[in-house]
Amino acid sequence: MSTQAGLSFEQAPPFSLPLQFFLSAPLFLLAAALLVVMDPASLASRWTPQALALTHALTLGFLAMAMLGALMQMLPVVAGSPLPRPRAVAWLAQVPLALGTLSLMAGFLAAEPIAFGIAVVLLGVGFAVFLAAAAVSLVRATSNVTVWGMRLAVLSLGLTFILGLTLALMRAGVWIPPARAAALAAHLAFGLLGWVLLLVVGVAFQVVPMFQITPPYPTLLGRWLTPGLFVLLLIHAAAPGLPPRAGVLVEAGLSAGILLFAVTTLRLQTRRRRKLPDVTLDFWRLGMASLIASVTVWTVAQSSPAWADSDVYPLLLAVLFIGGFAVSVVNGMLYKIVPFLAWFHLQAQLQARAGSIPTMKDMIAESHTRWQFRFHLVACGLLTAGLFWPLLARTGGLMLALSALLLQINLLSAVRRFYQHGGRFT
Repeated sequence: MSTQAGLSFEQAPPFSLPLQFFLSAPLFLLAAALLVVMDPASLASRWTPQALALTHALTLGFLAMAMLGALMQMLPVVAGSPLPRPRAVAWLAQVPLALGTLSLMAGFLAAEPIAFGIAVVLLGVGFAVFLAAAAVSLVRATSNVTVWGMRLAVLSLGLTFILGLTLALMRAGVWIPPARAAALAAHLAFGLLGWVLLLVVGVAFQVVPMFQITPPYPTLLGRWLTPGLFVLLLIHAAAPGLPPRAGVLVEAGLSAGILLFAVTTLRLQTRRRRKLPDVTLDFWRLGMASLIASVTVWTVAQSSPAWADSDVYPLLLAVLFIGGFAVSVVNGMLYKIVPFLAWFHLQAQLQARAGSIPTMKDMIAESHTRWQFRFHLVACGLLTAGLFWPLLARTGGLMLALSALLLQINLLSAVRRFYQHGGRFT
């Protein structure tokens, strides 16, 4: 069966709308890298102002920016349900999100309550607009495994957003929420395992077979993995009220689900029908290997209380999950989505014959994407090692900065080819 069956490309939004999200994302990856270069102490403890600014540059600035752009594109195409008023939604979400993330980073770095207050307003506007529009679209959407993954991911984003607002209000000196430790734990869990992981899993069910020419995921996995993970997340949020043994069992269930997804994806990729080299496949493989490493690190911590209580343990999990898994997979998706959109809109605008416009592979030079992957891979390795040998952290940040710059240049090269061959932003 065709992997593109049921896709509604005629409902795709204008190229410029998801593109404004995609082109903003690498700038925040660069900002995160520069924080490490300027102050390697960003990786000394997860609670330092620098570490908190770094984390939100990656999660809000890079990951959320790219993933909201992907949702804007995929909801009409995969779910057959466009966002209402997409132009207004794009601008009212992307601009406040970018400015709000910068304000939040400034608040952490300067310990300035007014910066947190500004961030609350801007991020509140940006996320409220997008979440409301996405909710309308997802209610109307035709259900399939990817749509269910999107629904649960967007619901997790909503919960992450509400919890994050309460924590930011506390930083702004406006309100001190009850059960702050539980709110922080739930914010982290729904943000990383709910919003990021569930969206990647749901989207993978569609894009891995389609773009990587693999067999489809097993039917039972597609039907039950994302709902099962979400239910476990809800129980995990109530973990402070559960017996310790029950909390460990819930975390073990989450780890098993993550491991199952990663191993299944790697197995499908070994059965590709097209065996040509593909750098985006390398990004996905690095992402899946990092997920497996994350589960391994967590498993070791269950039998080693000293390791679980160390400063390095949560930082290592963060580097593996955010940098190794999430940033890698989003890189891989950007290198498929942006060239495809440039080619698709160029063909639609010009009604071009085959051979008269660049192919998807011609939109970005393969050698350039390969170099960016190498910088990213080295950055992941050095930043991981930098947790144990701090002298390596600054070099890791420099490699990450080079990777972010090259990602931005590569995405802009696809836009330049689109424009040079007669494409226009309307």
